[in-house]
This record gives sequence, structure tokens and C-alpha cells, in this order.
Amino acid sequence: MDIAEPAAHLDTVLRALADRSRRGILALVRDQARAVGEIADRVPLTQQAVSHHLKVLREAGLVTEYRESTRHLFLVRPDGLDVVRDYLDGF
Repeated sequence: MDIAEPAAHLDTVLRALADRSRRGILALVRDQARAVGEIADRVPLTQQAVSHHLKVLREAGLVTEYRESTRHLFLVRPDGLDVVRDYLDGF
């Protein structure tokens, strides 16, 4: 693997985590899969804003999305933080 690849992934994950709203969304989907509307009901954001933040989190590999009937549910990917753990363990 090219050394720039893990560094770029680390940057993507850290940028995703830098936003307070995204960290709040991660906390909500840590133990239970939730739909966008459920998340929006619990944070001071519109469904559109929540959808945007979930897209960033998904692209960073921090959440996974799956369908249950007609609902799109989101859940934390525990391995999504591995790149950050690996970086910090280097110290």
C-alpha cells in the first residue's frame, strides 16, 4: 500500500471527526442503528443536514448504511477508527 493512502484516509477520518455535529451523530448510532429522521429528532439539525453529515461519515468509513424494508439505517463501524488508533499508537 502506498504510504500516502493511509495518510489520506487518516486525514479524511480526522476531518469527519472534527465536526461537533458529526461526533454527536456518531454517539447516537454507536449502539443502535437509526434512520435519518430519528437522528434529526435528537439533534438540532434538519434531516437534510443530518443526511449530509452521514454522507461524510460514511465516506470516511465511520458508519455503515443498510436497508430495513424502506428505511435506510446507519450504525457506527467500529473498525472505522482503526486508522486513528494506529496513528496514535505510534506515539
